[in-house]
Amino acid sequence: MIQFNLLPDVKKQYIKAKKTKRLIMSSSLIVSGVAIAIVVLFVSFVQIGQNKYIKDLTKDIKKETASIQSIDDLDTMLTVQNQLTLLPGLHEQKPQTSRLFTYLSQLIPLEAPVNSLSLDTEASGLDLKGTADSIATINKLIDTFKVVTYKADDSGVETKVFTINSSRIYGDNTSASYQVSLTFDPAIFDNTRQISLSVTKPGQTVPVETETR
Repeated sequence: MIQFNLLPDVKKQYIKAKKTKRLIMSSSLIVSGVAIAIVVLFVSFVQIGQNKYIKDLTKDIKKETASIQSIDDLDTMLTVQNQLTLLPGLHEQKPQTSRLFTYLSQLIPLEAPVNSLSLDTEASGLDLKGTADSIATINKLIDTFKVVTYKADDSGVETKVFTINSSRIYGDNTSASYQVSLTFDPAIFDNTRQISLSVTKPGQTVPVETETR
């Protein structure tokens, strides 16, 4: 059988363009459908999955909260924990009174030992009682207290340490006793600072070796 294609070229191009148009439209519909499906999946994840995740977290939080609240004496434990955080600050405020023995061992001569002492950190007062081999030794001791100075943290600024409020001396040049009441600068017991004492004598300054930390 012999067939003849009697369609003109214009008609052929029209039919071909129509097929191409249908193919493009079909492809576009398929791509749009896939895109819509992806969007639906994302929306479902956000609306359903995320809500479920949040609900699970909320449930876990409530469970852990109930578990913590069920602990016996919880308030007491938290109070103790809060107080423990205050200890470093309280320690820094505490005067390091152990320095006093180092100070006195360097300032008081062996011939005038202290028999008793009273330290008042709130009023910054110090009372000393002791004996000596002579009144001259006691006078030397009192003069030493008058000229003691200190430097804090190598500042280079010398500050007077003691102020003598009263002094009593009994005895003679062979045996004597004394009572001295002093006021001191509280900075010498500040445990956050490095303190060094020195005794100023006529024409010279003699450092006092002290272990302050």
